[in-house]
Amino acid sequence: MAGKFFDEWTVGDRIEHPIRRTVTETDNLLFSTMTHNPQPLHLDVEAARASGFGQILVNSTFTFSLLVGLSVGETTLGTLVANLGFDKVVTPNPVFIGDTLHAVSEIKDLRASKSRPDAGIVTFGHEMWNQRGEIVCRCERTALLQRKG
Repeated sequence: MAGKFFDEWTVGDRIEHPIRRTVTETDNLLFSTMTHNPQPLHLDVEAARASGFGQILVNSTFTFSLLVGLSVGETTLGTLVANLGFDKVVTPNPVFIGDTLHAVSEIKDLRASKSRPDAGIVTFGHEMWNQRGEIVCRCERTALLQRKG
């Protein structure tokens, strides 16, 4: 299923995104180093073992980015004009290397664009869960989407 146009959404629509993703050590290492994040909890096995987590903790900004990425195919792929903002980002449970994550989205709000008659504003509520049924990330994304036709 490709992304939908503004006119095709209804408040309360819920999407269980089909792609699941197992987080690897390479994901965490590359993301942390590409974003210049030297946090030992993400990169140093011994420091992570000595922490309250007892193991490498996956970079939470990777977790957030993965959540948004997993949602794109069924929400905004091919219909996005622009992402307008991300709000209420929380990471209530940690992600560890080897966790398998999946995402769910719900339409929270719809409104016509005042400045662009060919587009509308959609607020998505995104959540990501691990294989243990724990929520690992939640956010709201506001996007400007094309109208159909």
